[in-house]
Amino acid sequence: MPQLYLASGSPRRRELLTQIGVPFTVVSAPIDETPLPGEAPAAYVERLAQAKAVAGFAHTDGNGVVLGADTTVVLDDEILGKPEDREHFLAMLGDLSKREHQVLTAVALTDGRRSISRCVSTTVRFRAISFEEALRYWASGEPLDKAGGYAIQGLGAVFVSGIEGSYSAVVGLPLSETAELLEQFAVAVWQPQEGSTAR
Repeated sequence: MPQLYLASGSPRRRELLTQIGVPFTVVSAPIDETPLPGEAPAAYVERLAQAKAVAGFAHTDGNGVVLGADTTVVLDDEILGKPEDREHFLAMLGDLSKREHQVLTAVALTDGRRSISRCVSTTVRFRAISFEEALRYWASGEPLDKAGGYAIQGLGAVFVSGIEGSYSAVVGLPLSETAELLEQFAVAVWQPQEGSTAR
């Protein structure tokens, strides 16, 4: 069975892969995440996932499979990145309050010869969020490095009044689709794990 490499520094993606019993080695894959002019959100996340997988493959021995992924929050067809500062975060959370938004997560795999990818969209509904709540949430430190300024698996869960689609995709990796892609590269889920490594 080929070795799987995860081209992501996200602890959440590590936890999700571990959850479904897939051993992996983490490789560094820094890329430019700037959206292209006029780029649609789905095309953006899929391009980044593919770029991460390709960049990660350069850090392998040429054997094995590399998984790259990217997640973005979309409101009114606009990409909401990570908050730049407190004011940006407060405006972002204010826009999300009492509304539905989409979370797009793309997964890409490559073995250096072929590449495949999938993009999964999940609808998330937020309840009303007061300004005081938003300030307290910012003070927790959790929103800083999160797309859309919140973590559904963390303290931000209290804002979520409903979800349609893949919960794990909102966290960072759609597990059903990821398992299907891994199968196409002969990487099995539910393997006995002795611990995953970084390199």
